[in-house]
Amino acid sequence: MTMISLNSLIFNGLAVTKIEVQIQLSSGMSKPEFNIIGLADRAVKESAERIRNVLMALNLSLPPKRLTVNLSPADVEKSGSHFDLPILCGILCAMGILPEEELSKYVILGEVGLSGTIAKTNGVLPASVWANKNNLGIICPAENGTEARWAGHTNILAPAHILELINHFRGTQIIPTPAAATPNEALVKCGDLSEVHGQAAAKRALEIAAAGGHAMLMVGPPGSGKTMLASRLAGILPEMTPGEILEASMIYSVAGQLNAQSLVSTRPFRSVHHTASAVALAGGGADAKPGEISLAHSGILFLDELPEFQRSTLEILRQPMETGKIMISRAKRTTTYPARFQLIAAMNPCPCGHLGNAALACSKAPRCAEAYQNKISGPLLDRIDLHVDVDAVNPWEMSTDATPRETSATVRSRVIAAREKQLTRQGKMNAHLDGKELDAAVALTNELTEFLNNAAEKMGMSARGYQRIKRIARTIADLRGSDTVEMQDLAEAISYRPIKRGKYGV
Repeated sequence: MTMISLNSLIFNGLAVTKIEVQIQLSSGMSKPEFNIIGLADRAVKESAERIRNVLMALNLSLPPKRLTVNLSPADVEKSGSHFDLPILCGILCAMGILPEEELSKYVILGEVGLSGTIAKTNGVLPASVWANKNNLGIICPAENGTEARWAGHTNILAPAHILELINHFRGTQIIPTPAAATPNEALVKCGDLSEVHGQAAAKRALEIAAAGGHAMLMVGPPGSGKTMLASRLAGILPEMTPGEILEASMIYSVAGQLNAQSLVSTRPFRSVHHTASAVALAGGGADAKPGEISLAHSGILFLDELPEFQRSTLEILRQPMETGKIMISRAKRTTTYPARFQLIAAMNPCPCGHLGNAALACSKAPRCAEAYQNKISGPLLDRIDLHVDVDAVNPWEMSTDATPRETSATVRSRVIAAREKQLTRQGKMNAHLDGKELDAAVALTNELTEFLNNAAEKMGMSARGYQRIKRIARTIADLRGSDTVEMQDLAEAISYRPIKRGKYGV
């Protein structure tokens, strides 16, 4: 009886769990028998047929013995086609073609084709990070080699075909170490703020949102520039840090959306259509893949036509907006993904979008507007820091406007300075401060406290809304370069909170 043990893994969110791939050949059979056990799903069990065909392509055949593949621990569900390569390597070790002693020093993952090619698989970046921490090498598909190399790993074998791996360990071929993946500068292409005519108030709110990491809702008629403004937010945000690049790239790697030659190094801008399901937004499915809110981690989640989304879908946003992560619970597993995104939402004031315009508004106004806006729950609106009215710009004003407009680079310099001030003071963005941290960062005088309390009472503000006013005021003060929050900062912050659902009812 022959017993082989190699290393592979499974993913639970970005967490990695080691799986021991045990191969046993036992005698007593007149013909080969191939069994895979260990709570394997259909994709894993189908690897038996793929491996049979690979062996045939190599002019090899299974010996007339019972072949048992056990994926340990047996009580953890295994899914994915990346177990093909470790199982195939284990069988080749049992047949004396590959050395078990050498292969046991690696984590192995990859899908194999019927001819022996090794296809791209998901999750190689977090797998490489884990292997590096545990002093193991990694064997992965050639298409994933640059991804694995970026994690700082050097002991990487990235063959395109199983014969390359066999020849490498026989000493007749050397598999070169792949080059590290390069930053992907073309992931997001956004316009410049100078291209936006008018909308001074909305631009100011966008700058505050960028400086403090605040969520923002824009309300205005069609064609007023809401989507244009949202698409330009990425251009005024600071560059991603190496830690943010790694974490975002790991999410895209697990989701199977990472470019083979580059990483996520520009802040993601995820524009979600209003027909998106709850699973598409939060993540989940059979493999508990990350959803749009996790793919927007360290970047922007843009929801246009906010009331057109299913209300139950929007309610999913409430927890991650507070905690910066999303927990996906299923019958057999609970998966947690990072979800520290910046929400930018836009909506029309009513179904036709022309509330307040006597020439275009429908006869049902304003009752239709109230019903339309009530599709969004109060708790969700309360979590959005900045509420901004975006009025329509007259076409003749656009053609005659010769006023010099600030570029994104100019605004970005102020945003970076404000963020550096926040990180120096408290180590995080103002939007992420909890109660004690906020009290330490915003020390109000008795006069300012009384002013804020009176405003909160008149506006019917919740405790959450009260705290958000202080966060916004702190960001406005940081943009001024001030260490203290003044009356002007509080007054401007209050103007971004809805009063009885605001001008358009929001």
